[in-house]
Amino acid sequence: MTKTSMKSLWMAAGLLLGSTVGFAQDNLVNSLKNNASEGSKNSFTFTPVINAEATSVKNQKSSGTCWSYSTNSFLESEMIRMGKKPVDLADLFTARNAYIEKGINYVRMHGALTLGDGGACHDVTNMFAKYGALPQEAYNGNDYGSPGSSDRMNKLTEAILKKAVSGKFDPNWKAKYIATIDSCMGAVPEKFTYEGKEYTPKTFAKEVVGLNAADYVELSSFNTSPYYEKAVLMVPDNWSYDQVYNVPMDDITKIIDNALKGGFTVAWATDVSEKGFSWKNGVAFVPEKDFASMSDDEKKSMFNGPKPEKEITVDMRQAAFDDYETTDDHGMQITGLAKDQNGKEYYIVKNSWGATNDYKGYLYVSKNFVKYKTTAFLLHKKGIPSDIRKKLSI
Repeated sequence: MTKTSMKSLWMAAGLLLGSTVGFAQDNLVNSLKNNASEGSKNSFTFTPVINAEATSVKNQKSSGTCWSYSTNSFLESEMIRMGKKPVDLADLFTARNAYIEKGINYVRMHGALTLGDGGACHDVTNMFAKYGALPQEAYNGNDYGSPGSSDRMNKLTEAILKKAVSGKFDPNWKAKYIATIDSCMGAVPEKFTYEGKEYTPKTFAKEVVGLNAADYVELSSFNTSPYYEKAVLMVPDNWSYDQVYNVPMDDITKIIDNALKGGFTVAWATDVSEKGFSWKNGVAFVPEKDFASMSDDEKKSMFNGPKPEKEITVDMRQAAFDDYETTDDHGMQITGLAKDQNGKEYYIVKNSWGATNDYKGYLYVSKNFVKYKTTAFLLHKKGIPSDIRKKLSI
């Protein structure tokens, strides 16, 4: 079986089996543990060029909630950019609301929908608009993400949903489904006190967070749809069938660069299950030589200092997506831009796997990796260059 086929089967299992989501997340992290080189940090010299302010690094633990952690972190940085006091937003409040909406869509679609913890950047802004927001101190999700917790909840909720779409329809399924989620993640407070004032989730979102969900847009790049128009994001975790703006591949980095220069950060969905991605060393790039063709010494030293990269083409990017070599398996936040000792540019990326790697929870990701492996990205519409905004009519 080829490397691509093996990856296809493994990622499909992680994405499609709702009862194994926690396992899939742990499996993803564990699969990267050998992607490392000794002395990597001493072999790179990264100099920040742009470094937007962000809140502290979090840990999603054994849950597939990276999309919520990364995009809520993005919203926290948006508060900072707007001169507001940042709030540690409750990532699991967002996730809980998305799971409710996903269950509703699952039943409406007669079960033809992916279940599990996975989601997309747009889920965060969609849930923010519909449900509001909570500070972390008001909703901790019952430590959802601790070992076994997401798997336990997914088994219970999946049983309810599958029963709802098989045989006689149960009009009480939704109440049972929501009650089960709340029994696992905790009920949402109707009102709570924050810094001496009482709020509901919606008034907190309006008065404290103060962001307009309509200001945020999501983009991607596929040559299967017309450029500068909207198209459905064709990944399994797009359970809401949201559309994204489709732009040419080179516009991905052009837009991200423009956003960072303007003080904006970016919520980023990507594929990290690559030999060129090292969580331990905090570096991601696209090796010029395929891993299978490398010598043992080349494999061992992959992350010891800057290395030549493949030049990414539109056809290469699309082929990787179409044959499952690129899968939508992780979400992070792009917070800045840096150069290595040779002057090559990398994006500074904040992860949600705790501060356990060489750069305390951050990574340096090459622009070629971003062009090649981005599945979607979300940002404030004013972060997009004016000429591209005009083409997109936004």
